[in-house]
Amino acid sequence: MGDHYALWTNIGFAFLVILAVLILNKIVDRILVPFINREASAGNIWRNAILESLNPPVHGVIWIVGLTLAVGFLTRDGGFTLLSGFFPPARDLAVIALVVWFLLRAVGRMEIGFQARAKNKGQDIDPTAIDAIGKLIRAAIIITAILVAMQSLGFSISGLLAFGGIGGIAIGFAAQGLVANLFGGLTIYASRPFKVGEWIIMPGTEVMGEVQSIGWRATRVMGFDRRPFYVPNAMFNTAVLINHSRMTARRIQEYLHLRYRDIDKVPAIVADANKLLSEHPGIEHDFFVFQMDSYGDFALKMFLYAFTQTTDYNEYMSIKEDILLKIGNIVRAHGGELAVPTSTVHMPDGLSFQKSGPTPEPFLQGLAESPQSA
Repeated sequence: MGDHYALWTNIGFAFLVILAVLILNKIVDRILVPFINREASAGNIWRNAILESLNPPVHGVIWIVGLTLAVGFLTRDGGFTLLSGFFPPARDLAVIALVVWFLLRAVGRMEIGFQARAKNKGQDIDPTAIDAIGKLIRAAIIITAILVAMQSLGFSISGLLAFGGIGGIAIGFAAQGLVANLFGGLTIYASRPFKVGEWIIMPGTEVMGEVQSIGWRATRVMGFDRRPFYVPNAMFNTAVLINHSRMTARRIQEYLHLRYRDIDKVPAIVADANKLLSEHPGIEHDFFVFQMDSYGDFALKMFLYAFTQTTDYNEYMSIKEDILLKIGNIVRAHGGELAVPTSTVHMPDGLSFQKSGPTPEPFLQGLAESPQSA
């Protein structure tokens, strides 16, 4: 009878502890949340990240303490032996998990805070570098937590490290591609040939578009036709890469064809076209070319080579269109014409064409005669 009474007394105490935990969590919500909101407005990134990450883990700590007390009451008189053997390692793992949760939340909020502060101050910050540092810190936190958890469960850390040295060789051979992609991602973060939001092209492949994310295994590139490419990071260690977002100017390179009969007008056309380029506000004036290049199959080949001051594609096309139209006007102003592919047939004397065959339909005959009447 006394043992039965003691058991129910312990269960009652455990129930009261759980009730106290629920009440304490409500009190913490009423006190901690307004305190965090008030202090977070001060603008300190580190303090804000810690405070904003604190609320859920604090609730977890309260529950762990409460459950520890409750289990202590339940197992005080030798009861619930299975619970007394299971709870201590579970509690240790829960504490490790809470610490990891808190640290990961803090790292994430620090990333957001640094980016927000740079945006508010109008500063240019590299999101790729922030993402890389955040991933490395997260990886270090998780690896450390796993080692601590294994040690708390009774595993030997030295034995695990020795096994890792031997097993790492086998794993390395079995996962060469994965390891290569991992180091390829680290190379991207270290050398930064591109970052998220930039436009890249990989010659010899179909990969071209905007970099949307850089992962540990692959980089996601959204193509110009809105198809996503998932490029293994190992490719960036050896592949040639063109970063369009870092160009300083766009190139205009065109051939214009002038009739052979206008060869005497070439010097004047070239002079006026070069004057146009030298005065055009959209062209870089340190280097440009408009000259006769060669004798083509059907026309004189005039070569246009210049760079625009803008890298925006729409502005580039507008500048290019404006220059081509104005050069066309210069050609016409000098009495010349732009040539199109033509062929000249020389007929021997006395030889002529003669119509033969059935008479065409009236409407076809009218179509054939209409250009002459015009």
